[in-house]
Amino acid sequence: MKDKIDDISKITKELISSIGEDLNREGLEKTPLRVAKAWDYFTQGYSANIDEIINGAIFDEECNDMVVVRDIEFFSMCEHHMIPFFGKAHVGYIPNGKVIGLSKIPRIIDMFSRRLQVQERLTHQVADTIKDSLDPIGVAVVMEGRHLCMQMRGVAKQNSFATTSAMLGQFRKSRETRAEFLSFIGK
Repeated sequence: MKDKIDDISKITKELISSIGEDLNREGLEKTPLRVAKAWDYFTQGYSANIDEIINGAIFDEECNDMVVVRDIEFFSMCEHHMIPFFGKAHVGYIPNGKVIGLSKIPRIIDMFSRRLQVQERLTHQVADTIKDSLDPIGVAVVMEGRHLCMQMRGVAKQNSFATTSAMLGQFRKSRETRAEFLSFIGK
């Protein structure tokens, strides 16, 4: 980890100097180290392990009604501009004899969001991981994000949101199931 922090600090010094700032200015003296530590945190999803995250929290349960966890806050870094995007995720699944500890769903989102990402891939990675971990009857994931790359540069639209979805199994096959999920999340 020390090598990673040192490398990012060095790159940050070069960036600060390249944009015309004085690295010796009081407010910037410790910035390269702070940036390196921040990027280490922002990208900790690369070193995360799904088995460690779930940690055995899958339980046999004769439940076949929809389970929904909504309004899960997330943040990520756009892989095209390395600028943040953030928002809320909503996850639903229909158990097939197994349920997962509810706190594991936000942890799965964190694992994938703390990487350089696009929201479309992130949405499907969450859905696919829940599908692979539980083998449920269906999985639905809807993510709503604000992208600073759209708000701060380029088109510069401050009030825009991007919504992505992944519907697997019963959520893809049945309009009624999908509608029930969307009503739970207020869409």
